[in-house]
Amino acid sequence: MKRALLATAAFASLAAMSFAAPAGIAADTPNATPQHVDDFQLTDHTRLAQHLHYFGYTPAIVVMSRSNGTAFSHAADADLQKLSDAYKAKGVVVWALDSNLADSRDAVAATAAKENLTVPVLMDEQQLVGEQLKVQREGEVFVINPKTWTVAYRGPLDGHVGAAVDALLAGQTPQITRVSTTAGKPIAFPAEAHAADFAYISYSKDIAPILQEKCVSCHVNGGIGPFAMNSYEIVKGFAPMIRETVRTRRMPPYFADPHIGVFKNDQGLTPDQTKTLVHWIEAGAPRGGGPDPLAGNASKYAPEWPTELGKPDVIVDLPAYKVPATGLVEYQNQLVDNPFKENTWLKAIAMKPGDRRVLHHVVSNHVPDSSLPPAAIPGGSVGSYTPGAEPQVMADGSGAPVPAGGKLHFQMHYTTMGKETVDKTQVGFYTLKTPPEYIKRSTVISTFALYIPAGEARHQEVAYLTFPADAYLYTLYPHSHYRGYHVELKAVTPDGKQEMLLSLPKYDFNWQRDYDPVKPILVKAGTKLVATWVYDNSEHNPANPDPKRNVTWGEQTPDEMMYFRVNYRWADETVNHIRNDLQQKLFASQMMGSLDSNLDGFIEPNEFKGPMAGMRAKFAELDTNHDGKLDAAELAKAMPSRRMARAKREQPDL
Repeated sequence: MKRALLATAAFASLAAMSFAAPAGIAADTPNATPQHVDDFQLTDHTRLAQHLHYFGYTPAIVVMSRSNGTAFSHAADADLQKLSDAYKAKGVVVWALDSNLADSRDAVAATAAKENLTVPVLMDEQQLVGEQLKVQREGEVFVINPKTWTVAYRGPLDGHVGAAVDALLAGQTPQITRVSTTAGKPIAFPAEAHAADFAYISYSKDIAPILQEKCVSCHVNGGIGPFAMNSYEIVKGFAPMIRETVRTRRMPPYFADPHIGVFKNDQGLTPDQTKTLVHWIEAGAPRGGGPDPLAGNASKYAPEWPTELGKPDVIVDLPAYKVPATGLVEYQNQLVDNPFKENTWLKAIAMKPGDRRVLHHVVSNHVPDSSLPPAAIPGGSVGSYTPGAEPQVMADGSGAPVPAGGKLHFQMHYTTMGKETVDKTQVGFYTLKTPPEYIKRSTVISTFALYIPAGEARHQEVAYLTFPADAYLYTLYPHSHYRGYHVELKAVTPDGKQEMLLSLPKYDFNWQRDYDPVKPILVKAGTKLVATWVYDNSEHNPANPDPKRNVTWGEQTPDEMMYFRVNYRWADETVNHIRNDLQQKLFASQMMGSLDSNLDGFIEPNEFKGPMAGMRAKFAELDTNHDGKLDAAELAKAMPSRRMARAKREQPDL
């Protein structure tokens, strides 16, 4: 307690030098400060998601409004950092909130780097959080009590902040809860001037079209949504839940950072759609005039197969499997006869789970008939499924090859749900009538040396592949299990230039999907595709199977995966000019990329970690040129080809 008081006193003294004395204690007007702080999720300046209610276990959350580039906020940032440093060991969460529409995330990140600011700056780009908090100017501090989600203190960043935090740490109510301030520049919230107009947002013309475009495909009778959006009354009844899921970015289930990449299957709400929907709900979700466009959905049911594709050309029924009520289920490996008697090219693949509640994933491949001569076209994946997955559609001009004959292998991963059920999955194949020009290829960026320490909330793993020739990327697909929190993919060219290709500020295991660039991404020869995963192995992750366990690579969901699949084509490969040699060179780079965490092209002793830590004892023996690191040739000798083959088998093409 004495140390805490000293820290508070030191901070109060510091704040007094940076800020004018408060104008005095002010009565809290009804519209000045909300009593309840609604849940939200915002992306910070480092592209990491910050979810308010995740931190419900903490004693206090401090949020300070700020603007980028002003002298006032520059000083306030420094003081906020000192506050964060003083209370970090006590579990207090400290954030800056940037609701200024003129501030870009890149600019804020540059400022934070210049100021050595490690406090997360939350980018309130739709201003919905600032509006709900009734932010008026930069430098306003909100001390939130996570036990009640109420504002325990609002005022300037002075000694009252430390006193309020100390009171919450002691389980008490702060003596001073509101202090008025006129310091700092005002922050404009344009929507506030039109708040009275929100009641006139048209359900018929404005709201229903948004729901039809982004929500109804799942929220239909028999769909995967928990209710069917087929009337105004239904939407009105679920309006509070809709507002909460939109503010926390759980719905619609599309999680790509809108500032990075443009994707064909973008189902996210636009900023205008988000604000329109939330403001309408906050105005009471008025019906207004006009017809109900959703009423026509009352008789609609989820289609048997994807509407945009229609009925498949070929349907394969996988064997039924009885999933027990409890326990871990070993992977089921289903072999079925290949329905294609001639070499075939696929334009799309759709999987229809028999029971979505228990089917964790399906991965597949063509198994050639060893009694036949090698096929003229390469074999590979014949489809996959993960929670929330959509049909796999090949890019224009390309196709997925399926050699004639042999078998189709489907690896089925089931999870139990407390009740016995039977799964009978179907696979729908859509074929091309003539061979395509290009061959769709797939590869995986991963590390079998994955090691996530027990209890660690933001553990990072990095792996890469080096492309030996020019290629075009068609699909980006990240996959992990319940501890996956955040994932990114970037391209690093031989001259060191970096381009972010995909970022998911918050990964959601329940909605795993392909991200298909609108325009295929050209990757030049020598480019590294670098995948970065962040894992939450703490007790505060509600989905964590066991936070007390050091986690390594494993197929079952209590284990974990560090996995990123990309679909691509070689720039100079066609169906008449097959480049299997490039595939071999690409695969040869996997071992280096799985261990080389600093991306320098060499392996140092400390990069043998987790399950590979035992290799450190042999390092001097493996380092044949005695330069203190392993190059690609030395690593290849250290890792026999059979081990590399095993690693590849353990990284299926999801």
